[in-house]
Amino acid sequence: MRPTSSHFLLCCCLLLGVGWALPVRAQVLLTAKSISVPGVRLQAVTLRLDEEAGGGLRLQLSAGQADVPAMGWRRLGLTLDGNLQRDARLSWILDGNVRLSGAPGGALSDAHVNILLSEAANTVQVDILQGKAHANAALPLDQPTHAQISLDNLPAGWLQGLLGTVWSGRPTGGRLDAELALDLRNQGLQSSGQFTLAGLGFDTPSGTLAGQGLGGSGRFNLDTTTGPARIELDASLHGGELLLGPIYARLPDHPVQLGLHAIAQNGAFELSRLRVNDADALQLDGTLAFDAKGALKSLRLDHMHANFPAAYQRYGEAWLSTLGLRNMRIAGQLSGSLDLRADGPHGFAFNTDGLSLADADGRLAVDGLQGGLDWASDGERQATTLGWRSLQFYRIANGAAQSQWQSRAGTLSLQQPLQVPILQGQLRIGQLDWRPAAARGQRLAASLALTGVDMAAFSRAMGWPAFPGTLGGAIPSLRWVDDRFELDGGLSASVFGGFVDITDLSLQQPFGATPVLNGDITLKQLDLAAITSVFDFGSITGPLDGSIQNLRLVNWNPVAFKASLLAGAGGRISQRAVNNLTAVGGGGIAAGLQGAVLKLFKTFGYKRIGLNCTLQGTLCRMSGLETTDDGYTIVEGSGLPRLQVVGHQTQVDWPTLVRRLQEAIHGAAPQIR
Repeated sequence: MRPTSSHFLLCCCLLLGVGWALPVRAQVLLTAKSISVPGVRLQAVTLRLDEEAGGGLRLQLSAGQADVPAMGWRRLGLTLDGNLQRDARLSWILDGNVRLSGAPGGALSDAHVNILLSEAANTVQVDILQGKAHANAALPLDQPTHAQISLDNLPAGWLQGLLGTVWSGRPTGGRLDAELALDLRNQGLQSSGQFTLAGLGFDTPSGTLAGQGLGGSGRFNLDTTTGPARIELDASLHGGELLLGPIYARLPDHPVQLGLHAIAQNGAFELSRLRVNDADALQLDGTLAFDAKGALKSLRLDHMHANFPAAYQRYGEAWLSTLGLRNMRIAGQLSGSLDLRADGPHGFAFNTDGLSLADADGRLAVDGLQGGLDWASDGERQATTLGWRSLQFYRIANGAAQSQWQSRAGTLSLQQPLQVPILQGQLRIGQLDWRPAAARGQRLAASLALTGVDMAAFSRAMGWPAFPGTLGGAIPSLRWVDDRFELDGGLSASVFGGFVDITDLSLQQPFGATPVLNGDITLKQLDLAAITSVFDFGSITGPLDGSIQNLRLVNWNPVAFKASLLAGAGGRISQRAVNNLTAVGGGGIAAGLQGAVLKLFKTFGYKRIGLNCTLQGTLCRMSGLETTDDGYTIVEGSGLPRLQVVGHQTQVDWPTLVRRLQEAIHGAAPQIR
């Protein structure tokens, strides 16, 4: 850092002033093992004075090791080579070059220095120039540890030594101008002043505090003399990016006010006051602390107010992405508070008079959110009301509703049953208890009942063909345990004249990148005529039973199940359905009938139809009613002409099977490839 270097060099000159006071001789050589003044220590010092032909003296000073602990400078090499003269006012003037080796950021590696020492004015003035960087300092002779310093275009990297005494961060780029006062003490330093930044970047080993491309101006105070370093900053920043733990900001071009009071010691960093004011996006007041390893110890926001979409675009996008909510569309405003510590949340509250949000994947959308929640890990909070005009969860639209909540002893509870319209039916939440602070174990418990949901509307929402019927069921216990939802009871859909029962449901990481769904499905007496008409598969009549056991979906794609479908009461099957079943089983033309004979009949009688598939990964093991010499029976005929469909492929690639089914239900003839 230039000002300290100037001060450092002047101290050397003052310490060796006895050499200047000696009678002028052709040559003076002084050596010292070590020299110490407050804040500075030199070792292996050599001073050489030579009379120059044109008048004045040539001064050469070197130190094998120079230390300025308060600035974080240790074991630097120092050389000073210049012309020393005395002017008409009996002031000493030194003009020459100074080189420091080993200084962070290349500080003063090759700088021009001009020093004016005036006993009459009790002042030393130092002017240093290196490249585009310029520093000027003034020090009183009777108090050489104090300096008034002016910096112009200083590389931020020159501050690395000083920063290293305060925290583990390091500058990565940028320049600054500053006007400041500096006092070196036996223990640490004190400094204050104002500054201007351009393109500033910084980082920490843990990556929890960082900045890039920052510009702005402000005032600061720094004190490292009384134990932990204390930093006060009031700045106006614009442009660039800033990371303060979980708070990541893309700063706008207009000024954002940042105020902080920080304490740093042994790598730990605590913001005992943090204030951000971005007029059209975000205002917050609070505290923030990290341990020596960069882990978050606490984040307390006593007041926060956000206006969207600006607050999301500048401050919320990265944080919400970590929760699996990407490319959000948010409008409205939100006020609240937060108490987050190393062991988890200890309190939060929010309130809004109008907020709408939706994620790009259609997993979550809320329109017209009003009211709020208030929760604390202990004690009791006032009851709150939270309502919405509409709410969408995984493409399932819910109607307007209003809920009542209260926090007691760490549990946020629904105060009365909540009725939510859903797809022409109704969802009733009879009980819901949420423990936000539970890091492990049960976080949420609820009871649900679903009645009268229109299956056609549900099918359209899921992108399926429109199924007739209704969906209902009861879940007496829904639990959020660790990272998964577990459901006791089940759902039952009345569809196609029969029932589809879904039991043993669990859902892991519902808002993560790869949600995992597990469950069992039972099919009872479904009307095959209704099913095949919806899917355009070809006509089949008769009842269908079956099951899909151990179903596992990862990111809503099946990776495992054991499926068994059986139409055991007989019925009629069309020629097209025969062809599709044959293609799905990889059997080619139906066994037992010649192609020409098959074409003479539109429908056939059957006794049984059975098809099984066990999926593991991307491979499906196929089977049917019974094993034959060349495969397995899918359709067992009845009457004349007698029909038998045999599948020959016992192992089928799952994407291939899906393609065959899609071709069949969309009216195309499945191709065996």
